[in-house]
Amino acid sequence: MTPHISVVVPMYNEQDVLPLFVQRLRPVLDGLGVAYEVVAVDDGSADQTPVLLQRFLREWPQLRVVRLRANSGHQAAISAGLSNARGDWIATIDADLQDPPEVLGEMLTVGEAQQADVVYGVRTDRSTDSTFKRTTARGFYTLMRAIGGSGLRMDAGDFRLMSRATVDAVNALPEHHRVLRLVIPTLGFPEAEVGYRRDHRAAGTSKYPLHKMLKLTLDSVTGFSLAPLRLATWFGMGGFVLAAALLAYAVISKIAGNPISGWTSTVVIVAGFAALQLLCLGILGEYVGRIYATQQARPTYYVAYDSLLAAPPERRPVADEPAAPARATADVPGPRG
Repeated sequence: MTPHISVVVPMYNEQDVLPLFVQRLRPVLDGLGVAYEVVAVDDGSADQTPVLLQRFLREWPQLRVVRLRANSGHQAAISAGLSNARGDWIATIDADLQDPPEVLGEMLTVGEAQQADVVYGVRTDRSTDSTFKRTTARGFYTLMRAIGGSGLRMDAGDFRLMSRATVDAVNALPEHHRVLRLVIPTLGFPEAEVGYRRDHRAAGTSKYPLHKMLKLTLDSVTGFSLAPLRLATWFGMGGFVLAAALLAYAVISKIAGNPISGWTSTVVIVAGFAALQLLCLGILGEYVGRIYATQQARPTYYVAYDSLLAAPPERRPVADEPAAPARATADVPGPRG
């Protein structure tokens, strides 16, 4: 039979937390009483994560390891997992145990009971996060909602459960460098939510330092909304009005016989407008760059190894159902996204 639920887990250098994660996740899934698979996507780890995954693979029949040829990023790893997952329901969760696996059963119950295509895990308690983390996260979601993401759930990250129809729709999108937490709400599918307390990272170090958070924000803004382009337009209109006012002031002062003293203010104004022009050009450059990258159609990841396809048919976890054709196999480009 086809797995009723697939759990996609992106991993990058998670050797310290991986045993703890498996220890908590497996009993939860075994207790659901349904067929399942765990798609562990190794995002080019440089530590012992691949070795540990192979060890667990021998002991856990429902585990499937998809290894990317190089580190491609968190969102790309999730996309690789979604493209290869076969379940009727697909959940995504990180391996750091900040999002508790025990909530998966409740999410599946809510999704089936309410016939929701998407069930978001919403962080109702973030007291374990630092003040800086909470403040920046709140600012990110506020900004995204302000520029057009009214359907974006506050404090909902990449811990979610999706129906097969939702994942098929996401996989069909041609968008490059997509941010899934922003893309999925725009589909408009029926949704629900389950609240939970966000825990401390169980082990290891965060894979989202400040520069990656800033890159995610930039990708989110330029890939999600045209508001920055409109902001450039408003800057231009405001500059024109201010320049006209300054011209009128200069003419009136000249006629009244009051020459304008000094040139410091003029230099400051010119420098300010030059900075605004450069900012607007930078915004335009970001959008042009995204268009250029899309036209190149370069895949965001390459799958080097898939344990399901590598195993002989008699040892595959789902023996009665042919494996769905993978969108990306060894040395074959994966889909964009």
